[in-house]
Amino acid sequence: MKAKPVEPRNIDEYIAGFPPEVQKLLKAVRSAIKKAAPDAEEAIKYRLPTFVLGGNLVHFGAFKAHIGFYPTSSGTAKFKQELARYEGAKGSVKFPFDQPIPLALIGKIVKFRVRENLERAVAKRKRT
Repeated sequence: MKAKPVEPRNIDEYIAGFPPEVQKLLKAVRSAIKKAAPDAEEAIKYRLPTFVLGGNLVHFGAFKAHIGFYPTSSGTAKFKQELARYEGAKGSVKFPFDQPIPLALIGKIVKFRVRENLERAVAKRKRT
């Protein structure tokens, strides 16, 4: 019987499970997110590194040929033009390993998501 793969308990463990060149990309993405959302907490959700502030902000992860970035459907819709050159779906974007990762754009999207989550939290408090 094959042993069940160990789930990473935190983002450091997640990153450590990849080859050095992929680790470098994951660390750069993590750093861009932390810079844009310094108050966000790190977690592993849906088996992916996740940043949380008033709810999930963004997820990211490494795959066979790309870094996946998941800023929710509102994040991809708001930055549709800037993301047009990348493959993706509603709420997700693929940044290929063979192209520079757009760290400044990731930062802009994360800042948008922070505002969105904080505004939603304020609106929720007003209703109660």
